[in-house]
Amino acid sequence: MKISYCHEPRPLGTGGCVKNAEDMIGHGELFLLLNGDILSKVDYAKLVAQHAKNGGIATLALHRVHNPSRYGVVELVDKNRIERFVEKPPRGKAPSNLINAGVYVLSPEIFEYIPSGRRVSIEREVFPALARDSRLFGYRFEGQWIDVGEPSDFLKGNRLLLDSELRNGYVAESADINKGAQIINPATVGEHAQIGSRSKIGPHASLSENVEVGENVHIRNSVVFPGAVISDSSSVEGAIIGEESFIGKEVRIDGNCLIGDHVIIRDGVKLTKGVTVCPYKEVTESVCRAKRLM
Repeated sequence: MKISYCHEPRPLGTGGCVKNAEDMIGHGELFLLLNGDILSKVDYAKLVAQHAKNGGIATLALHRVHNPSRYGVVELVDKNRIERFVEKPPRGKAPSNLINAGVYVLSPEIFEYIPSGRRVSIEREVFPALARDSRLFGYRFEGQWIDVGEPSDFLKGNRLLLDSELRNGYVAESADINKGAQIINPATVGEHAQIGSRSKIGPHASLSENVEVGENVHIRNSVVFPGAVISDSSSVEGAIIGEESFIGKEVRIDGNCLIGDHVIIRDGVKLTKGVTVCPYKEVTESVCRAKRLM
């Protein structure tokens, strides 16, 4: 697989980034545009076939949700045409509960709708213009779809992926697991990770490469990113631990905590539910209410 990168001199938005890659993408054929913060099982072949049948410029994968106010919402009319596209409508004002699932098929004519040299929102500027010109269509699909842009949703996506794809777990051959440690599946342990005696990993725990876990550590329903260290007798329940972070001894991290990269949490600290610690922050005292530490 060949991967090419297109760098932005400054943030250009969800539409401007596409325009910035115009020369790289070219004008010879249609292409897929995918958001990076979703987990889904869209049938891309059917989506592309629907796009060819529609004859439009853009076809959006659409998914039905209970609360569409967080997303781009469509009003779908005859022959799968999107008559109206509303980005993040107020609660109760959405034209439907069919939302933009973050997976698009685009024809090269899309570049004519995106101004160059400035920040452009594909959701707020380009899609509404396509809808007005009757060139925007939808493809409804059922099944798995999760927006993992929020910490709780990210953890939900981790659980779903483990339950559906890795029910028997995965432990890298290079991982160093003490005989007294316990891996409770579904769970994953990455390359060169180290896990000490009497520690329990899982269920629904994902440890990345080069993670170091001390003795008597409990990690459940959490994601630990590369190079993090979790010291003896600490517990992590329902949290995300960033790269190269250091968690001291006898630390307790509760549900929906988000620990940024290169954070240091000193021995004995307790973080209650919903605490966010920004990157490079050092935490020396317990936090008893949900807050953001900057």
